[in-house]
Amino acid sequence: MADKKTNIKTPTAKSGIEIPENTIPENTIPENIIPENIIEPVINKNIPDEKNFPIAGVGASAGGLLAFEAFFSGMPADIDTGIAFILVQHLSPEHKSILPDIIGRYTRMKVFEVTDGIKVMPNCIYIIPPKYDMAFLNGKLHLLNPTDIRGHRLPIDFFFRSLAKDQKERAIAIVLSGTGSDGTLGVRAVKGEGGMVMVQNPESTEYDGMPRNAINTGMVDYVLPPAEMADQLISYVNYSFGKQTKPPVLSVPKAEDYLNKIFILLRAQTGHDFSQYKTNTIYRRIERRMAIHQIKEIGDYVLYLQKIPTEVTALFRDLLIGVTNFFRDPEAFVELERQIIPKLFAAKAVDGIIRVWSPGCSTGEEAYSIAILIAEYQESIKQNYKVQIFATDIDSHAIAIARAGIYPASIATDISADRLQRFFRSESDGTLWSIHKKIREMLVFSEQNMINDPPFSRLDLISCRNLMIYLDGRLQKKIIPMFHYSLNPGGFLFLGTSETTGEFNHLFTTLDRKLKIYQRKDVDIGIPRTSFMPFIFPLISAQAPGAPQLTDGKKGSPIKRPMRELTEEILLQQVVPTAILVNSQGEILYIHGRTGKFLELMPGETTTYNILNMAREGLKYELTIHLHKAVATKEIVCCSDIQVKTNGDFTTVNLTIRPVETDRAHNTKAGSPLHPDLTLYLITMEEMQSGIKRSSQPSGKEDRPLDSDARILSLEQALQIKDEYLQATNEELETSNEELKSSNEEMQSMNEELQSTNEELETSKEELQSLNEELFTVNTELQAKVADLSRANNDMNNLLAGTGIATIFVDHKLCVMRFTPTITNIINLILTDVGRPVAHLVANLVNYETLVADIQTVLNNLIPKEVRVQTKSGVWYQLKIQPYRTLENVIEGAVLTFVKIIEP
Repeated sequence: MADKKTNIKTPTAKSGIEIPENTIPENTIPENIIPENIIEPVINKNIPDEKNFPIAGVGASAGGLLAFEAFFSGMPADIDTGIAFILVQHLSPEHKSILPDIIGRYTRMKVFEVTDGIKVMPNCIYIIPPKYDMAFLNGKLHLLNPTDIRGHRLPIDFFFRSLAKDQKERAIAIVLSGTGSDGTLGVRAVKGEGGMVMVQNPESTEYDGMPRNAINTGMVDYVLPPAEMADQLISYVNYSFGKQTKPPVLSVPKAEDYLNKIFILLRAQTGHDFSQYKTNTIYRRIERRMAIHQIKEIGDYVLYLQKIPTEVTALFRDLLIGVTNFFRDPEAFVELERQIIPKLFAAKAVDGIIRVWSPGCSTGEEAYSIAILIAEYQESIKQNYKVQIFATDIDSHAIAIARAGIYPASIATDISADRLQRFFRSESDGTLWSIHKKIREMLVFSEQNMINDPPFSRLDLISCRNLMIYLDGRLQKKIIPMFHYSLNPGGFLFLGTSETTGEFNHLFTTLDRKLKIYQRKDVDIGIPRTSFMPFIFPLISAQAPGAPQLTDGKKGSPIKRPMRELTEEILLQQVVPTAILVNSQGEILYIHGRTGKFLELMPGETTTYNILNMAREGLKYELTIHLHKAVATKEIVCCSDIQVKTNGDFTTVNLTIRPVETDRAHNTKAGSPLHPDLTLYLITMEEMQSGIKRSSQPSGKEDRPLDSDARILSLEQALQIKDEYLQATNEELETSNEELKSSNEEMQSMNEELQSTNEELETSKEELQSLNEELFTVNTELQAKVADLSRANNDMNNLLAGTGIATIFVDHKLCVMRFTPTITNIINLILTDVGRPVAHLVANLVNYETLVADIQTVLNNLIPKEVRVQTKSGVWYQLKIQPYRTLENVIEGAVLTFVKIIEP
């Protein structure tokens, strides 16, 4: 049978790339540097030693006994594999397992039933005992009493997860025949730590539930029949843990060149560009593919990709991150249900539309989770709104699964029983759940590249969780502003626990720092949104930017407009000084009048315009200090006689900063572009007509020297201004450092949580199913035992018949239990006489009437007795009567043997 191999990862696949010394700071890995584990071998031994040998966890359930036999029968009998095997099977707690005896017949390795704290050694097999869960810690196996009720235990998942955490890349998970989905979570854990996963192909199983669920994770490296697993396993171990020849060292630019070639091949075949994904993630995925084909150098792998187009597709699948489940991070979804979902409906009319976007939805679990929360809220308020949830991903295979809306029964671990009954429908045999029609109709699944394709707009909620962590900083800087553009005013952004808005925190209000829930700020009043609309900044416009606002965007003629409006507009343009409306960060929201003498555009690309960055020389310091003062005190701040340098001359300017409280009642109306609690600041800059303009290059004759006291006073004022500016800057820096420190601690905490709980418990079996599996296992073992007993019985019958010695076995009651064919010449016995007392039988013996009494005497004193007897045909026999002893030295009857001593 053909074998199937997919997506291998091994920690020893090397590409020989050299990293310059003293260029990498401690605890940091630059994205353009190859990961360390690609550079130098991990193990340099022919076979793994006793400290670095791989551990293979083998899980099975119903039908697993035959798979175990086939698996170990394929192991070589003449060499040591250097692997420790740990077998975990669903066992009945009421029965003693005979699995160690059965496995021992098919291998020369030592077989142990696990005892608590046993140390694991290579070339040995360890088998879990009944009634326990088993975990791996520091090279030893530990037995624990199960905490889950019977029928909901997942011993294979429990062990695989502990093995992955303890052994990392040395962990190997093997899933054999069985029903249900135990082992699926363990497969994810082992793969996440860099281990290897091998699964029995479903066609060779008696029950294919466990293998199929493991394969469906997309994280299986090899799919093989049990008899073929041994060769592939040994090959993998020798390649990954054996002695490797160090490949030629490549420079970093050369390695990057190979990586770019891989990006080109991927883009040509799949249409997707991975060049802006995080480099370390890309290298890890490439390393896995190199290991499965045992390719040592990245250059050779590039050639392999060029020759084998199917490998490009396989690499593309391996690059896609599809780890998700229903209500992932339950605490975050509880907060979403409690705080955010009600606000989506608060400002909506009954006929309004709730619009949600879930980019990077993978197989749809998270998008369906949001739909369930919205449906529950609609039921609670007894109103039906139209809901549109757009779920997108670049993986067409994942989108197809999401559209079907059919998931394995193991989702019961992540979804409450009540929600399962209300929003899902159990399929035929109870192994699948399909999403309810009313939930499915809320969602629209489509294949979309959120980087290149146009985004959705007018959205109330965007849920993009655990996607941006795989993208580099350049992409993240594009995506966050795009989300801001796509959301309605006051819309919500729901990110993963390891993601933030980064440098764009001015675009969003943080509602929950830990759970990463944000609300869109309305900071773009009067300014087009980022780079999604053409921007013409009105610094050099001859007309006031406010004019189009007064005419509602229509081109009107002054003759047709009211005289009062026309007069007020002329006065605003000619009399009122230049005014700029900003927020507390100094971002420009509206401009009135000409600003060229006070502001100038900064070179380079920009998406926002900040007055503090654009202020000309002489104005920047005062503007920064007094704006901070106005923000802190919420009072009017004035500053006069500011010398602003403009085109080589100095202009005297009076500066006034006035807080502007927005109308809360007006801003809470639907469609208002302002945040209800937003405070703005109106900055007016009035040029002093009588002010003195001084050339930057004074003539010296016309300017009289300043008085020394006045000069000192001027310098002291300048120094005071700079001190205040420095103090304000230091305060901002301290605040930023505190925020960064807090964010760093939160990130570290979240990373630890993610590492310890890489994936939550995904599946749980029903009690009846578990009992059936246990019964099947017990029945299989009993069948093997019955076969052994039958074989032993046949051997004994043939032995007794072959010796020609007449023998009869009796019990304590002197009833016949068994006899040999030869005895019929001495005592008249037929098969139906089994169970009859010896006294009822007719013996062909002469002058011997004490047979029954002699048997009873032997049973009483346990001393064997011998007597010579003669048959009616004149044949003499030596009769020996002795107790029947069991292996436990228990007397259960007597044995009578007649040995012929004289021929007739």
